[in-house]
Amino acid sequence: MPFAETSAALAVVQHSSLTRLVAEALEQMILTGELAPGARLNEAALAERFGVSRGPLREALRTLEESGLIRQEKNRGATVRVISLAEAAQIYEVRAGLDATAGRLLAETITLPQLEELQRLIEAMHPVAQRDDVDAFHALNLAFHDRLVEMSGNTSLLQIYRRLVKQLTLFRRRNLLAPRAIPRFAEEHGQIVAHLERADARACAEALYAHARGGRARMLADGELAGIGDGP
Repeated sequence: MPFAETSAALAVVQHSSLTRLVAEALEQMILTGELAPGARLNEAALAERFGVSRGPLREALRTLEESGLIRQEKNRGATVRVISLAEAAQIYEVRAGLDATAGRLLAETITLPQLEELQRLIEAMHPVAQRDDVDAFHALNLAFHDRLVEMSGNTSLLQIYRRLVKQLTLFRRRNLLAPRAIPRFAEEHGQIVAHLERADARACAEALYAHARGGRARMLADGELAGIGDGP
C-alpha cells in the first residue's frame, strides 16, 4: 500500500478510536450522575476537557444519541436525556421480555461454573441487604442480571439489553430503589438460580419475567408516591 494511502488509513483508525474513547468517557459521566438528566452539554467545554477538536466530540455525541442517552435539538444543542416515569415503565416492559428469553436460553445450556458465579453474586447481596445499602445492592443487582443475560450466549439480546439498562440508569438517578424492596429482590434472585440449577427453562423464564414486572410495579408505586409525573 502506498505511503499516502497508509497514512490516510491510519488517520481514519486514530479518529475512530478517539471518537470511541470520548463517547465512553461521556457515557461514564452520564451513568455515574456526574452529568445529570437534563444537563446541557457544552461542546467547547467538553472539547477542552478531553483535549480534542469539535469533530470527534460531535461524532461521540451522535453515538450517545443513537444509544438513547442524550438528545440533540437544532439550535439548542445536546442535553442528557430525561427519562419520564411513563418511558421507564415502557422500557421495563421490553426488559421483562428480554430477561425471560435470556433465562430460557441459559437454563438449557448453563454450566456448573456459571451457576457458582451467579450464586456468589447472590451471597454478596446478603450483607448488603442487611445494612440496607441501596447503592451497593443496586450495583450487585445490575451485575447479576447482566451476567445472566451475557451467559445466555445471545449477542444481539445482550446488546439490546445493555442499551435499555443504561437508559433506565438515567431514571434511577432519582433513587427510587427503596430499602424495603431489597429483601424481596434478593429472595427472587435465589429462586431464579434454583430454576437454572434444575435446568427448568420455563420456570426460569417465568420467574425472570415476574421479577422484572415486580420491579416495574414498585417503580411506578414509588414514583407516584414521590409525585413524579411524565416529566419533560
